[in-house]
Amino acid sequence: MTTETGADVFEEHRPVLMGVAYRMLGRVADAEDVLQEAWLRWSGADRSAVRDPRGYLVRVTTRLAVDRIRRIKARGESYVGPWLPDPLVTDFTGTVPDAAERAVLADSVSLAVLVVLETLSPLERAVFVLREAFGYPYAEIAALLDRGEPAVRQLAGRARRHVEERRPRYEVDPAQRRDLTERFLAAAAGGGLEELVSLLAPDARLVGDSGGKSKAPLRVLRGADKVGRFLVGVARTGVPDPSVRLLELNGGPALLVLSGGKPDSVFQLDVADGRVQAVYVIRNPDKLRTLADA
Repeated sequence: MTTETGADVFEEHRPVLMGVAYRMLGRVADAEDVLQEAWLRWSGADRSAVRDPRGYLVRVTTRLAVDRIRRIKARGESYVGPWLPDPLVTDFTGTVPDAAERAVLADSVSLAVLVVLETLSPLERAVFVLREAFGYPYAEIAALLDRGEPAVRQLAGRARRHVEERRPRYEVDPAQRRDLTERFLAAAAGGGLEELVSLLAPDARLVGDSGGKSKAPLRVLRGADKVGRFLVGVARTGVPDPSVRLLELNGGPALLVLSGGKPDSVFQLDVADGRVQAVYVIRNPDKLRTLADA
């Protein structure tokens, strides 16, 4: 196999490798670093002995991601305020024709689920991602992670229980979510507290991620009135030379607010029963850089 064909094979599998790395890490830059390391391993390997390139690359990527998570945890770095994953541009609606498969992929990359995955051990997270998002059989996951199948099944069971206990307990209707996102934008732009609160569930919450590098609540806001008042205040304060784009991030509709053409913040909603259950606000500039061309 030539270097050129090796690059072609790697690029062919890049989307699934990025999918694994991002779900494992929740950070775009870290996922890209892992893919760069995986490419170096792949380009230096004896590829003539590799019978299953995709399996080889997924194994390398997963193990590199596990090692990176362990290093991140070992550093024990503190984060200012609530943490949310980096927003990731997705296009499941346009690229995944099967509705059931699209729903699984969208759920596995949603902000709410990725926040829960942060609380898993590295191996639990790897097993959960490979099994739930990509449908790998337990035997293949065991081979990828160099673990026995019974141990992998135990890890999968623990991870699934943990996620189910902490993830939002409602189904998301994509059409309803998009409609409410558009109505939310109109209400927030209009600055009407009553109209905005009417879209929020009574126990709605707002999670703001600034990393201490821009203005956002340092604690989760809870209750429709408190969340509504904060959003109205944000709308009235505004940003210089504002514009808003509606795009798909992390498997669902999101609002990208720009100031002078540069990303300023991302708003995404969790929706159920016709009301907004949660508002996620990402304002950490480090996490918005990848959206400059979105």
